[in-house]
Amino acid sequence: MAGRWTVVMAIATASFSALGTTAEITTLDALALSDAIDVLERELAAIDLACSRFRDDSEVSRLARADGAWVQSSRLLRQALAAGVAAALETGGAVDPTVGATMRGLGWDADFRIVVSRSEPARIERVPAAGWRRIEIDDVRGRVRVPPGVEIDLGATARAFAADRAARAAFRATGSAVLVNLGGDIAVAGPAPAGGWPILVTDDHRGTPSDADGQVVGVAAGGLATSSTTVRRWRTTDGIAHHVVDPRTGRSAAETWRTVSVAAQSCLAANTASTAAIVLGEQAPTWLRARGISARLVRPDECVVVTGAWPAQQELGRAA
Repeated sequence: MAGRWTVVMAIATASFSALGTTAEITTLDALALSDAIDVLERELAAIDLACSRFRDDSEVSRLARADGAWVQSSRLLRQALAAGVAAALETGGAVDPTVGATMRGLGWDADFRIVVSRSEPARIERVPAAGWRRIEIDDVRGRVRVPPGVEIDLGATARAFAADRAARAAFRATGSAVLVNLGGDIAVAGPAPAGGWPILVTDDHRGTPSDADGQVVGVAAGGLATSSTTVRRWRTTDGIAHHVVDPRTGRSAAETWRTVSVAAQSCLAANTASTAAIVLGEQAPTWLRARGISARLVRPDECVVVTGAWPAQQELGRAA
C-alpha cells in the first residue's frame, strides 16, 4: 500500500473509489478532464477483472482454480503477470507475484474493508511464496499456467502497472498532460508543467494536505510510488500484520522502514523498488544506491535516508 501523496497544483482533478483505494486523475487542460476520466475508468475496470484475487470472475481467480492446467488469458493479464515476474527478477524475489496463499494465510482473504472490520483477530498460517519462476506465460497461444496450489497476488505491481497504462492512454486520448494517482502510485504522461508536477510526499497517511509533514518534489516524467508498513494493518493471532510480505518467511516484512518512496522511469519501476526496499530492510539503501535509484526511506523514529538523486531531506515539516 502506498503512502499519502498530494498534488499541490491542479488544473482539473477528479477522484473516485476503485481497486480498494482512491483513484485520482489530473489534467492540465480542464476541458480534457471528462474524457480522461472515461479512459481511467475503463483501464481500472479492465485491470480489476484481470487481476483481482477477490473476484470469483477474475482471470487470476480462474487461474487459481485451474489445478495446474493451461488457462486462456487476456493480453492484459499476460502483461500484468510478465510485469510481476520481471519485478521478481529485478529484486531477486523480494517482490514475488506468487504470494496469494501467503496473504490469505496472514488473514487478508477478502476486500481490506472486510478484513479490518472483523471482530476477531485473523488466525494465521505461515505460507512462504510458491516461487515466481513457476509461472508460465504463452503469448503465442494466449494462455497462462501455474502449478496446483499456486495463488497469484499482483498487489505489489498491478496497481502501478495500471497507473502507467492509464496515464499514457489518457494522454493519447486527450492530448493533455495527465497525472494519475492510484492510492499513492503516481504516473504522469505528456509535457509536465514548468518545474514538474509538484507533489507533497508525506509519511503520515492520516494527515491532510493542510497539516501533513513531508517534502514537495517535482515530477516531470515517469512515476512515484511509496510502500509503507503503517497503512494497511490488521489484527492476527500473532499480533499486528501489514500488507508488505517477505516472500521468504510468509510473514509481514520487518518494520525497518516506515515508508520508502521512490522516483523512477515508470510507476511500475518505482513501486517495484519501494516494495523491495521494505522487504530488504537494512540492506535497502545499499541495494538502491547500487542501481542508481532515487529514494527516500523513513525509519519508524522518523530518521530519513535518501539515495540517488532524491532531493536532500530538509527538517521534517513542510518542505518548500
